[in-house]
Amino acid sequence: MVSADSSQRPYLIRAMHEWMTDCGTTPHLILDASVPGVQVPVAHVHDGKIVLNCSYSATRNLVLGNDEIGFEARFSGTPHRIVAPVTAVLGIITRESGQGMLFGEHTQDVPDAPASDAGDDDTDPKPPPPAGPGKSHLRIVK
Repeated sequence: MVSADSSQRPYLIRAMHEWMTDCGTTPHLILDASVPGVQVPVAHVHDGKIVLNCSYSATRNLVLGNDEIGFEARFSGTPHRIVAPVTAVLGIITRESGQGMLFGEHTQDVPDAPASDAGDDDTDPKPPPPAGPGKSHLRIVK
C-alpha cells in the first residue's frame, strides 16, 4: 500500500522509462552526484551531475525502486555498480530527442495545497455559472 506522503517521482521515472523503451528510444537518467548515497564513477561526473544510459541493453539488473535506483553498467570497459536515491534523479530524457521529464534539484514533491476557508474572505471571485442550459446530465450513483 502506498502512503499519502509517498513521492510521485519513482512512479514517473518508471513510467517514462517504459514509454521511452516502448518507443524504441534510449532512456538516460540525469543524476545529482552530490546527493548522499549516490554511487557513480566519479571520473564521469561533470558539474556535479552525471548522465547515465539506463536502457535494458546498457544495464544489468536494473531496478527502478521507490527509494533507490540501481544497476550495473560498464564505463570504458570497466564494470561499475550504480546506486542512487530517487531524490538524486534530476530527470529522465531520451538520447535521441531529449524528450522526457525533468525534476527540480533537491526538491520534494509539492504537497497538496491546503484547503481554503471558503467564505472567510469576501474578495474571492465568484465561481463561473454552470456551462450550458438547464440541469446537469450527471447523476449520483449509489
